[in-house]
Amino acid sequence: MVGKYRWLICSLLFAATTINYVDRQVLSLLKPLLEHQFNWSEKDYSYLVIIFQACYAVGFISFGKLIDRLGTRIGYAVCMMVWSLASIGHAFVSGTASFGFVRGLLGFGESVNFPSALKAVSEWFPAQERTLAVGMVTAGTSIGAIMAPATVPWLAVTYGWKATFIITGLSGFVWLAVWLYTYQVPELSSRLSAEELHYIQKNANNTELPQFKGRWIDLLKMKATWAFAVGKFMTDPIWFFILFWLPSYFSDRYHLNLQHLGLPLMVVYCSTSIGSVGGGWLSSFMVGRGWKVANARQTTMLIMALLVVPLAFSAHVEAMWLMIILLSLAAAAHQGWSANIYSLPADHFPKEMIASVQGIGGMAGSIGGMLFPLGIGILLDHYRHLNSITTGYYILFTICGSAYLTAWCIMQLLIPKSPVTPNDVMSKSITVPPDARNGNIMQRATV
Repeated sequence: MVGKYRWLICSLLFAATTINYVDRQVLSLLKPLLEHQFNWSEKDYSYLVIIFQACYAVGFISFGKLIDRLGTRIGYAVCMMVWSLASIGHAFVSGTASFGFVRGLLGFGESVNFPSALKAVSEWFPAQERTLAVGMVTAGTSIGAIMAPATVPWLAVTYGWKATFIITGLSGFVWLAVWLYTYQVPELSSRLSAEELHYIQKNANNTELPQFKGRWIDLLKMKATWAFAVGKFMTDPIWFFILFWLPSYFSDRYHLNLQHLGLPLMVVYCSTSIGSVGGGWLSSFMVGRGWKVANARQTTMLIMALLVVPLAFSAHVEAMWLMIILLSLAAAAHQGWSANIYSLPADHFPKEMIASVQGIGGMAGSIGGMLFPLGIGILLDHYRHLNSITTGYYILFTICGSAYLTAWCIMQLLIPKSPVTPNDVMSKSITVPPDARNGNIMQRATV
């Protein structure tokens, strides 16, 4: 009988992702309070978001390759310590500039979460379980997004905004102690049964490939890298918009104060947990029914992209709860999309390259996450001066509704038909092996 210890590891990764999203969302929930205290305009707030995203991008590039070298255990521990200290540091700032500094440090530390978590998934889970495991890990973003509006406004009203940053930041150190005590790679874990280790190793993919010894920049020659990067660049900013501006949207559009924001936000973010696990389960279900892994991933992502489209028609929606339903559907679909797009590097690259490719994609998503908030701030300030702030949000929701389907179409042109090997990265051409199902002869494909 195969053991279940790998699912304990998955639960730790889920917990870290939950903490990650609670910590980053505290500022957006306190925005209505802090913008009056520090006299922030929409553009000022967008600059704080951009600083976070810029450092998030730098962190992805800096730490992606480092995680591949240091390993998941140490790399994850370092990033948790950095972002937890940064979260606590928000309580000790005195102005917008110092807020920007600690916000940047938070983004730098938090950037390592997904490269580390997804590398751990690739180490601990066979291919047929990987998307489900990734879906459970990314569900931490949903639970974190739910926990934040459920707890942060209450903490802020009861203890003040400074104590809120301190309390949420300290949770990371509790996780850190458990992580260092529990985690090792499967081959070194004394708590893993021989049967489960055999199951993980027997059903892993790409483990027979030689270790990657090339330059990091060589990965940019690969279409598979660009497919992942384009998907992240076009869709990550939408999630960050939902995460960082949704409290402000409900405040502007429906005049909800800090004490009444919790329920609408919890409903929206609660739906994301369904999308995370559901999107991961759907593609895994298809694979279990005989679908090729690539076809299952792409079909699921297409379904999720279509579910976001109704958000583009939000200009015709007046009722708050109907708008909440549209936002919930879009947020859930994003998480289902994420569960599958995060699995693409593990499907197409050897495990020694996964964190590096994740880092490139994460940087692309963060660049998009820097550019989009700048436009958001300018757009909303413009329409706020015209006393038509809702028009600005309608434009933004139209962009959100079309982004995923556009990204999916572009990715189809870039995703290769066979996994990448380290030797492929060092060459401008890829040898495409025969298709086991149709017997096509070997051919050469130019990257």
